[in-house]
Amino acid sequence: MTARPAARVPGALAAPSVVFLAVFAAYPLVYVIGLAFTDSTLARPLRRWTGFDNFRTALESQSFTGSLWRSVLFAVLAAAVQLVLGTALALLLRARATRPGLLGTLLLLPLVTPPVMVGVAWKLLLAPVGGALNGVLHALGLPGVNPLGTSTGAFTTLVVIDSWQWTPFVMLLVYAALLGVPDELREAAALDGAGRSRTLRSIVLPYIEPTLLSVLLLKLVIGFKVFDIVYVVTAGGPGFSTTTSTYDIQRTALQEFDVGGAAAATVLFSLLIGLVTSLVAIRREKYEEVAV
Repeated sequence: MTARPAARVPGALAAPSVVFLAVFAAYPLVYVIGLAFTDSTLARPLRRWTGFDNFRTALESQSFTGSLWRSVLFAVLAAAVQLVLGTALALLLRARATRPGLLGTLLLLPLVTPPVMVGVAWKLLLAPVGGALNGVLHALGLPGVNPLGTSTGAFTTLVVIDSWQWTPFVMLLVYAALLGVPDELREAAALDGAGRSRTLRSIVLPYIEPTLLSVLLLKLVIGFKVFDIVYVVTAGGPGFSTTTSTYDIQRTALQEFDVGGAAAATVLFSLLIGLVTSLVAIRREKYEEVAV
């Protein structure tokens, strides 16, 4: 008789979390899937069952399929750039053998800045008329530039802005991993005659590879979800050159009022994210199996 109340304790403790997940995770997911299979608008959701028509329309739309490609390209480029720069900065800080201090605080400032403010600041900086960058160039007698005026320039600018904001985040995680590298491994490598570069390639980087893969996975997900800087800096232009899937879905739902189509695009986009990120997750799992 006394065992039954005790057996109910784990279930009672888990109940709030289960309710939270059901309300804030399961219900929105089911609702979005329901919208994707129906003719839905903002005013009249779940109006009529349409089957896979919304999915077919999304896959036949050049706007959406093009945005998928741009989202993948943006996420991969941004993650790669930030992983390289963040690791380099973390190695430099670790080489100082002291706490980051004021330098680390300054490097983390972009991370704590709201994304909308980041976009506004960079847009003012790069404005072709009255922008700070062109003001400096004109003062030096150089011609002005308009990186947001071309497709390649605008896309590259978004990668630069995103990297400026998120590289400190990568640096922080990699720096924490570097602190966990045992000094005995470095000392053993030094006794074997390995230089700094060889120690870095053969000891340090392989040791923190799980962290690097985890950071890459996290940054890919964050890169796929980018919306703020696209909305503020380029609004998807010029043309559709910077229209990512998140921006295209927002436009479909809130400007064209095609909620069913936007929901179907969201489901397809989520499947794409799962496919790309699973490749990194599988690589990480294989590494852990080898390490064990």
